[in-house]
Amino acid sequence: MKILVCCGSGLGSSFMIEMNIENVLRDLGIKGIEVAHSDLSSAKGTPADVYVATRDLSSRLEGLGGEVISLNNMIDSKELKEKLVEVLKKLNHI
Repeated sequence: MKILVCCGSGLGSSFMIEMNIENVLRDLGIKGIEVAHSDLSSAKGTPADVYVATRDLSSRLEGLGGEVISLNNMIDSKELKEKLVEVLKKLNHI
């Protein structure tokens, strides 16, 4: 399973969210999920099971073939955990 975090330039915010996702997965004891980050343009050529972005960009990830997590606040770890758990349950990964 792969989670791809996307932002406009593929640097700061997507990397920060990637690290937060890795922390959530570690806290939940979930292994075997690859987490990566990229810019929005590259995401279109990068298959993933789950795409994560802030709400201003998430609609541009629809139709890429994976679930999309739209974050209202990229530094809210509670929101991230709730939405990530919801999608992982939907995909029968937890």
